[in-house]
Amino acid sequence: MPKVDLAYCMSLEPKKAVEYLKNKGYAITWNWEELWQDAQAQAFTVAKATRLDILQDIREAVEKALAKGKTVDWFKKELTPVLQAKGWWGKQEHVDEETGEISQVQLGSPWRLQTIFRTNLQTTYMAGRWQSQIENIDDRPYWRYVAILDSRTRPSHRAMNGKVLRYDDPFWQSFYPPNGWGCRCRVTTLSADDIKARGVKVETSEGKLGSAMKAVSAKSGEEREVATFRAVDPKTGREVTVSPDVGWSYNPGAAAWAPDLGRYTGDLAKLARKELQ
Repeated sequence: MPKVDLAYCMSLEPKKAVEYLKNKGYAITWNWEELWQDAQAQAFTVAKATRLDILQDIREAVEKALAKGKTVDWFKKELTPVLQAKGWWGKQEHVDEETGEISQVQLGSPWRLQTIFRTNLQTTYMAGRWQSQIENIDDRPYWRYVAILDSRTRPSHRAMNGKVLRYDDPFWQSFYPPNGWGCRCRVTTLSADDIKARGVKVETSEGKLGSAMKAVSAKSGEEREVATFRAVDPKTGREVTVSPDVGWSYNPGAAAWAPDLGRYTGDLAKLARKELQ
């Protein structure tokens, strides 16, 4: 299977991805987990960016990068002087209004801008792909999970690589990429003829999906629920339980384009497609 050049994909003009981003509102948050999972698809936020003008500056740069295929270096060069001029940069003291506790917090930095860039572009691009794929389920109803296999691939993502399930399998509601910070996975589609000609095994998540509690923050000890899936590790041949990173057990495209449908399966997915036309 050829390697996926995500940088090249991002250099194209993904119209549905741009539309997805433009449809978002704004949300002011201090910690990233305050805007949880599905809600991320409805509002643009950056942790500790508590001024609307700063959020607008960052979002405008993300939109331009997405529409015009700009690089992360451009993104950092574009935003750094703007954020520095507005004082949203470096480590600063923060006073908790409830406890009075003083702490050091990290605002803008080259590392944070890189994280903002990669997270937003990957999530937005994949949400656009989901909508396009849902619109074509009559012809290509089988979806395949594709991970980039190299030294940086997480074992859980490697274990899901190549798995084919129908578009309406509940698996995709929690495991449609991205499945974590820096995730490079994607989904491709297959027709019934493809399945037959290539002898592809179509799986089902029945009896394999579950949930578990994982820590959101080592500092606070808070735990949140994540989705789990039992898969076979391609290296060992043993069954393993995999899950997205904490906060990533949702489908950005489904949450944004069909927010009232909730967890779609079977006929609900067909309804989602009709609403999108």
